[in-house]
Amino acid sequence: MKKHFFKMLFVQLSRYFLLKIAFLKGKKLAKRGTIEIDTKDIPQFEREIENRLVGFNLHLIVEGYESQLVDFNQNELKRIESYIGNDLAGISPFAGQLALLKFKRFKEGVYLKGILPQNDYSTLRTSIIQGSYLIRDDEDYPTIIIGKKLARKIDADIGDTLTAFSLQSFVMPVDIEHLKLKKFVVTGIYESGMAEYDDANAFIHLKSAQELFGFEDKISGYEIKLKNPQNADYYSIKLTSGLGYPYYSKSIFQMYRNIFNWIELQKKPIPVVLALITIVAIFNIISTLLIFVMDKTNSIGILRTLGANHKQIKSIFLLNGFVIGLIGTVSGNLIALILLFIQKEFDVVKIPEGVYFLDKVPISIEAGNFFLVSVISLFIAITFSYLPAKFASKIDIVKSIKFS
Repeated sequence: MKKHFFKMLFVQLSRYFLLKIAFLKGKKLAKRGTIEIDTKDIPQFEREIENRLVGFNLHLIVEGYESQLVDFNQNELKRIESYIGNDLAGISPFAGQLALLKFKRFKEGVYLKGILPQNDYSTLRTSIIQGSYLIRDDEDYPTIIIGKKLARKIDADIGDTLTAFSLQSFVMPVDIEHLKLKKFVVTGIYESGMAEYDDANAFIHLKSAQELFGFEDKISGYEIKLKNPQNADYYSIKLTSGLGYPYYSKSIFQMYRNIFNWIELQKKPIPVVLALITIVAIFNIISTLLIFVMDKTNSIGILRTLGANHKQIKSIFLLNGFVIGLIGTVSGNLIALILLFIQKEFDVVKIPEGVYFLDKVPISIEAGNFFLVSVISLFIAITFSYLPAKFASKIDIVKSIKFS
């Protein structure tokens, strides 16, 4: 009879604690699950921006010092190849300059870039959302590919004819003899995912650019794609010293250093924020369990009277701490997964593109991250349940019954 009563009281006490605490703890760990989204998005955000910048600019650029034009021939290509060797994935010659695009009553300044389609290793080809990837130097109908935002601003569509103006001199006022223009037919509209880039860059054939800008047989430089992007800074130094004047090389990380420094700055507060959240969660676990220990002091005294020892009392609270942590961790992960899936599929949360360079939050769901957070959450729940458990096991039997 005594053994049966002790077992029933143990079950009732455990059930009472679970019902009272699990919801509160579940909410706290669910909040941790949603914050887990933010901590995972920082590396993904960095990768997304890097991939998009590299996608349209490749890893290295070799150009003339102070915008000098350089030669374009097989000898120059072989020289560049000799300094990179087996790490070379491709070389793209380009000729680019600022120009003015006019359509109807609209005029917009852009960076007009001439490329060779057969040597294009960028992601432009796969970023076309309207029309097709058609870049040609036709005498009657040379083509142009413009960005989505630019097309919207000047109200241009596939098949429209734009007029490009190029100044051969920056001396003001403009000498009409130095003003050159060329008409282009829009054959494609691209979207890079960075609206500011789409607004400021348009693509034409290399020969069209040479003719419009008066480059003759010269070009602005070469863009280089590497098999291992992490070697970009190393090859930048090697090419600059090896090729000599007038060549000058820069890596993608050097060209957009401010952006990558800004991303690094975004990551610095994360450990502090997580530490503060963890401290608050720890105090919540301890205080919640201590409150219920005090509330059920009489029940603990009865258990001790019926023969429960310190270890058994302590095990009740440690078991409750584990179950509460498990419920909270599972519910937090489920909420995080649901929110991540909704964001990934429907782009509910928008971010200001002018600030973050992207118009939506990039999402990456990785099992390793969920596993790590789950292990840490359970460890915290069990470890910091020990203090209330020890306190409960040390309660004096006589006082707990006498003053209940």
